[in-house]
Amino acid sequence: MLSELRIQNFAIIQNLELQFQKGLVIVTGETGAGKSILLDAIMALVGGRVDSTMVRSGSDRAVLEAVFSLPAETGPELHAILEREGLDDGEQFITLGREIRGEGRTVARVNGRSVNVSLLKELGSYLVDIHGQAEHLSLLDIHSHLGLLDRFAGTGTELAHYQEQYRQLTQIRKELEELRTIEAEATRRTELLKFQAEEIESAHLKAGEEEELEVEQNRLANAETLASSAQQALVILDEGGPEAQSVSDLLGQVTQLLGALARIDGSRQGLADQAEGIAAQTSEISRDLRDYLEEVEFNPRRLEQVENRLDVLHQLKRKYGGTIEAAIDYGSKTRQELEKITHAEERIAELESAESSAEQRLIEAGKALTAKRQQAAAVMSRGVEQELDDLSMKGAQFAVDFGHMPDSRAVILASGEKVGFDPSGFDAVEFLIAPNPGEGLKPLVKIASGGETSRLMLALKNVLAQADYVPTLIFDEIDQGIGGRIGSVVGEKLWNLSLAHQVMCVTHLPQLAAFGDQHYHVHKEVTEGRTSTVVERLDENGRIVELAQMTGSISESNLNAAREMIVQARQRQKELRSS
Repeated sequence: MLSELRIQNFAIIQNLELQFQKGLVIVTGETGAGKSILLDAIMALVGGRVDSTMVRSGSDRAVLEAVFSLPAETGPELHAILEREGLDDGEQFITLGREIRGEGRTVARVNGRSVNVSLLKELGSYLVDIHGQAEHLSLLDIHSHLGLLDRFAGTGTELAHYQEQYRQLTQIRKELEELRTIEAEATRRTELLKFQAEEIESAHLKAGEEEELEVEQNRLANAETLASSAQQALVILDEGGPEAQSVSDLLGQVTQLLGALARIDGSRQGLADQAEGIAAQTSEISRDLRDYLEEVEFNPRRLEQVENRLDVLHQLKRKYGGTIEAAIDYGSKTRQELEKITHAEERIAELESAESSAEQRLIEAGKALTAKRQQAAAVMSRGVEQELDDLSMKGAQFAVDFGHMPDSRAVILASGEKVGFDPSGFDAVEFLIAPNPGEGLKPLVKIASGGETSRLMLALKNVLAQADYVPTLIFDEIDQGIGGRIGSVVGEKLWNLSLAHQVMCVTHLPQLAAFGDQHYHVHKEVTEGRTSTVVERLDENGRIVELAQMTGSISESNLNAAREMIVQARQRQKELRSS
């Protein structure tokens, strides 16, 4: 539910912080006082449209923030979305934010981190349902009708069974489509695959081979230079020349001299030891050079073989993925595809048989799902019509229209009818209404007025109260076109709905407002020439005064009438709790 709402520099609201609780929250105030601004702020926080005109005059930005406690029913789904986006902090509440800047740019935030507005919309659909203004009215989204009906019908088991059959059938059809495509181009494809597989396999590729060959190529190509350098170094180290002794001989003399020196001056023994070490290392270098000279091979034929092998590897790399490892993997996959083609005809026959069985199972599951929906739709229609009758829409008719999905992916029923299907079943569902007797049922989205749609949603929400998991419901304009007597009925139904949801209602009817568990009064104040909207939570006496004012004026008779309204509302609430 909505726990906290903070608004800064939004429209004519300068700074506002509100805390909300469970139950029925009533918002009242004169027309133009700013009640709709509160709703606009909440709409913006769940992804509604905003623009720079919403920034308070003289400010560079408007800042909105709301804290919602997560409902138990949909908490796991919300946590899954937050985890998917890297935003889940494990808390049982979520913070939505929206910043609107004067130059037109907006910033959306979830738990303090910037996100796309689409994520606000996705999260908001689990948290708030706003009824009254068409562009935010969930009832006017035809795609939501099937979900509402399914929750009312309790089709969870049937839908899960159907979806398992759907998954199996679509998986079979996908494999069939792939195999039929393969079979259609089998001849041409087979020749190509055989060539590719044999080309790769005949090369006997090994991971790391290219690096080893490049090292060998470098050595073979430079064999003369390598041998000459090693030989010259060995001469200097061990043999010397007519005019110069070898390094080994000179180091031997140095070692003897420093040894004699150390015997006389023991403090210089370290120098003698170092000289012996250098002489030993020089001797080791000489041995390594002799071994290396034996390895250096001037072999033009081997060089040609290495270079030819590297050419083969480079060609295969270029054709099959850029690396030796990728070429090996490509060859493996090519061989697998060849196996598929070889056995395609046999596998297609198996899958066609499996497809027929899967279609039959899907049809049976889909028919069972439709039957349960149709039974529930009749009960829903009667319940909604009764609720509408209570809400001063006597004679209004409500029905659920069942159509079929488009048949681009169809199954054929026993009757021969082709029926399209998707993960939700065979049914395209739409709510129909005839607000006035004799008009005939028509699509709800086309004919219901603002007040009617609010009352329709109230009727539906009461019928669906235990099945609907959206925790916070907001109703605006619900009292449009109704009087005080019906206002009491609407208030009673809203309060009853608030036993399962947090319900917020903007109203002008005192009879409705009397049922509120919390009551906020919205009014304007002018300070230093600036107009600001102020929202005040009313205590018991404040409520009485406000209800009297809503009745007409603050007179003794109206104050007494307001007290009586509250007493009657509380008595009715007590009866509803005990029923």
